[in-house]
Amino acid sequence: MESIPSRRTQADRRARTRNALLEAAARGLSRYGYNNLRLERVAADAGYTRGALYHLFANKEELALAVVEWVERTWGEEVGSLGDGADPLDALIAIARGHVAYCRRDVARVMMTLHIEFAGQDHPVGRAVTEVGDSFAADTAKRIEAARAAGALPPGPPPRETALAYLGALHGLGIHLACGAPHDVELAERAVRGVLGLPPVAGGEAEPAEPLPRKEVR
Repeated sequence: MESIPSRRTQADRRARTRNALLEAAARGLSRYGYNNLRLERVAADAGYTRGALYHLFANKEELALAVVEWVERTWGEEVGSLGDGADPLDALIAIARGHVAYCRRDVARVMMTLHIEFAGQDHPVGRAVTEVGDSFAADTAKRIEAARAAGALPPGPPPRETALAYLGALHGLGIHLACGAPHDVELAERAVRGVLGLPPVAGGEAEPAEPLPRKEVR
């Protein structure tokens, strides 16, 4: 009878293999897109055989869908969690700084690449990417609306449009400044402060400004 430690070891190996393949696939999708992705290259980049990849994923579509889930999960753990319980404005700044740091691992383009590649198509991968993007935009718009209601942000364009501009700035920075430590996080904050209508930063600190009037809570 197989012991519990043995089963755990096997499960751990499987998890390590799966994570390595997902990260390699995310890099491949970032660089080459879905149609040009070669599964044998993904396996080799992760340090495994193509057989090991097919043991875990039936085909390229299943692998790409798993990558979208992996990006959403790891981003949520490493970046999205920075906003948990935080003041809405502090959360927006923290997430911006965390996002570009996350993009240092060379997966910055994966969601943008898939979004563009499947634009206008009814494809499972395209739908999955759109759902993740829509959820992120909705959460960002809620934080912007809450920060404005609290008087921490000035009035501006509608929250959803502002959220999309915020996300566009982050995607661009993540792509063009990947591996750009240590200045990437400072530049991310500078960019989103401008989008949000806040004073610029100088020397890493925000320039002093008159406090925004607080709205009365009725």
